[in-house]
Amino acid sequence: MADWLLLRLPRTPTGAASWAIADSRGNTIAVPQSGPLSLAAMRAGGRRLCVLVPGADVLLAQPEVPVRAGAKLQQVVPYALEDQLAEDIDNLHFAIGKRVGDSLTTPVAVVAQSLMDEWLTTLRAAGLSPEAMYADSDLLPENPGHAVALLEDDAVIVRPPAGATITMPADALAEALDLAKPVGEMGERTGRGLILYTGAAEWQQHSPKVESVREQFDGIKVQILTGGPLSLFAQQLPASHAINLLQGPYAPQNSLAVGWRAWRVAAILLAALVGLHVAGKATELVMLKRAEKVVDASIDQAFRAAMPGEQNSVDARRRMEQRLAEVRGGGAGNSLLSALGAVVEARGSSPGTTVQALSFRDGALDLKMAAPNADSLDQVSRTLRANGWQADLTSGTAVESGYEGRIQMRPRGES
Repeated sequence: MADWLLLRLPRTPTGAASWAIADSRGNTIAVPQSGPLSLAAMRAGGRRLCVLVPGADVLLAQPEVPVRAGAKLQQVVPYALEDQLAEDIDNLHFAIGKRVGDSLTTPVAVVAQSLMDEWLTTLRAAGLSPEAMYADSDLLPENPGHAVALLEDDAVIVRPPAGATITMPADALAEALDLAKPVGEMGERTGRGLILYTGAAEWQQHSPKVESVREQFDGIKVQILTGGPLSLFAQQLPASHAINLLQGPYAPQNSLAVGWRAWRVAAILLAALVGLHVAGKATELVMLKRAEKVVDASIDQAFRAAMPGEQNSVDARRRMEQRLAEVRGGGAGNSLLSALGAVVEARGSSPGTTVQALSFRDGALDLKMAAPNADSLDQVSRTLRANGWQADLTSGTAVESGYEGRIQMRPRGES
């Protein structure tokens, strides 16, 4: 996991920010520094940024909210705290934490929207985009058997064994420590221990006040922070129950979501173009199918007209080419042209004869002829046989204009 840059904003506009670099386990790996945000931004590259804001500006509360509130929790919480707030709830930002165990209370952090806007604007102006934002008081260590307090500069932060963390002026240290004393089920003070974190200068200044309340606790353990509280806060990062203020409208934007919004119009246009292309190709395919059906019908019609008696037009081209080859090829003895030449020559031997119809199939030419009389038709048949053809007069009928008959001729030797 990437290291953290833990950045703490100053409590006053004229104060300096401070920061420390910590690994994924919360151990600081560099000496904490302070200065302008532009210098902190130089340390942010490749690290997860967590920003701490002054606890005095954030109200930490634990209202009792129905467990079944579910998705409506964000709507219920403001009204559950309305009596504790001096400002209009419409001007406040409510961040909700996770319930601990079977607790009936819900951790909530409340801060003015104007402050959230100011903090984020200042950070973005320095090129900083935080992943998390906590009240510094919310990163004070938890200890079920002891109260925990942090005394620094002009403020004291107190986390009781049970209840919400509070931030008060250092001048009210005695009152703050009085609030830190545990309370039993009957309201009595149970007098458990106190762990106090502080700087050397603060301890020297306020130690008499601490000593004055020592008898109210089972014991007071003082830990001097030589490098400030950032190292202490960093230790809480891996498993902290602190409430991230970056929720709702202040939630950090996912880079993929931002990228999608930037490319959404282009993606929609591309999808529309692809859709039009597919629709065009589908329309073209339908039109080609229709044209194919028309061509198939024309081929079938032409095939049946050219080759009467055929039952279907499957493989029409090959079959027509084969028939045409039979008509054209094979020598003078079996070609249509040779047969027609013999018919012309036979008609010349019998004046007045005419060909009314003919068909050529399988090398045989069937003739329907009209003649002045039966002898003329028989003369045509004899002439064909004399010229080397097998010619048979298959039928003959007398009509008003003369005589009609059918002659079937084929090359001699074929049956």
